[in-house]
Amino acid sequence: MTAAAAFAHPIGPHTVDDWRTAEHPTDGSRLELIWGYYHVSPAPGGPHQHASGALYFALRQALRGNDRFHAVPAVAVEISTAIRTGLIPDVAVLNTPPVATSFPASALVLAVEVWSPGNSAHERETKVAGYANAGVPYLWTVELHSVGRAPSVRTYELVGGIYRDRTPVIPRDGDMHVVLPGPVGVSVDLADLVP
Repeated sequence: MTAAAAFAHPIGPHTVDDWRTAEHPTDGSRLELIWGYYHVSPAPGGPHQHASGALYFALRQALRGNDRFHAVPAVAVEISTAIRTGLIPDVAVLNTPPVATSFPASALVLAVEVWSPGNSAHERETKVAGYANAGVPYLWTVELHSVGRAPSVRTYELVGGIYRDRTPVIPRDGDMHVVLPGPVGVSVDLADLVP
């Protein structure tokens, strides 16, 4: 999606400043701003939180001793004031210490989105397009499946303003261990992403 295409979409009444200062839910649900409209997602369930936590832990381990990048869970990122979008990726890697309440898109190096059944195709596409338009270099998406089945993980790198698929191939021998590309390579056993 290009910036020109973004403006063809009707923009809602709320700004990124409104979103930043809005009363955010205290029950674990998340308030995001997409195209100027507030979207409240219910509090993530156990499988979602487990996958997010495992990826956050893997990123923290991979970044140990690296003072350039910082992994954080569920932090507010001001994606675009022009298209009035502010998102809360499930896990983020920032290029600045995580000492603020929200961060500009330029601070986001990697966004991780764990898709739940409640995330519509439109919402998913809008978030991916938002991250691409904001110039976020890496994006991982995780699709949760039924209990006992490893999730599907897709990894993308921004090249020329478009996300290119960099998903590693899972070995045929049943080993679910892969290295996910990003600001640093992150070794993950996909089976660890399910409770």
